[in-house]
Amino acid sequence: MKAYVLRSYGPPEVLELGDVPTPAPGPGEVLVRVRATSVQPYDWHHMRGEPYVARLMGGTLGPRGPRIGILGADVAGEVEATGAGVTAFRPGDQVFAMVTGGGFAEYVSVRESELVRKPENLSFEQAAAVPLAAATALLALDEGQVRPGHEVLVNGASGGVGTFAVQLARAFGAEVTGVCGPRNVDLVRSLGAGEVVDYSRADFTRTARRYDLLLDIAGTRPAAACRRVLRPRGTHVLVGGPAGRWLQPVGHTIAALATSPFTSRRVVLADVTRCREKRAKLVRLAALIEQGDLTPVVDRVYPFDDLPAAVRYVEEGHARGKVVVSV
Repeated sequence: MKAYVLRSYGPPEVLELGDVPTPAPGPGEVLVRVRATSVQPYDWHHMRGEPYVARLMGGTLGPRGPRIGILGADVAGEVEATGAGVTAFRPGDQVFAMVTGGGFAEYVSVRESELVRKPENLSFEQAAAVPLAAATALLALDEGQVRPGHEVLVNGASGGVGTFAVQLARAFGAEVTGVCGPRNVDLVRSLGAGEVVDYSRADFTRTARRYDLLLDIAGTRPAAACRRVLRPRGTHVLVGGPAGRWLQPVGHTIAALATSPFTSRRVVLADVTRCREKRAKLVRLAALIEQGDLTPVVDRVYPFDDLPAAVRYVEEGHARGKVVVSV
């Protein structure tokens, strides 16, 4: 099969397209023919070999080289074959999943316990945009204990996680304010945000409005400033940070925890790669998609031969929603 193999750390050019053996599904595993995958910071941080970041996102870097030979955490495709003991799937079933790696290939072997049936109202490309980003958004809102009537602020509302977070918060009955750049104001409003803050015109931490939950994806403001926008029992959920500065949320968390004895506000770091309920979250997301409450926002779809270009585009940090690769 064809796959992009990561043998050394570096820019997108280190991803080598070549022939590798097609994996054979072992007991309890399913061989999936990948129809589409997506690109996200999870992939390019590992590609670049940023050790502390990768440790936060699953601990998969080796001291002498990558432990993940084939990147790609999101997969959508068709069941090609099943291993011994698999009962829930059969060849031809359309599925999607969040995996540790392997999506940047024509085939990937996935544990039966990680697979979910693809929503019928999504194409493979749309389904590939869902797993890691949408599950992260769902985890963040679960950690924030969002309830109907809550006021939620999403900082970084136009990216992969943010576009899902805005829609999910609205589906759960919250009032949503999104923070984004000027070119994405209309997009974020169309996703359900009642108010949109253009960060080029206003600092969201200096407004008079207070929120029950701040979902901080962009990581552009220090913890003390973010605390100002929260109600006394509000929650600050940290998800990521701007390109090249994913360690910033750790600094935010440390700073916030240092003052936690003196405030009733909670600080949580949402890391879906360590969540034990990843499949359960995908099942919930699939149901919301089929109900029409959630729709993936896909910025661009690249052909498989141009996968390094897709990685480069995501690294630039300007994608609206998700960037997908059609395999």
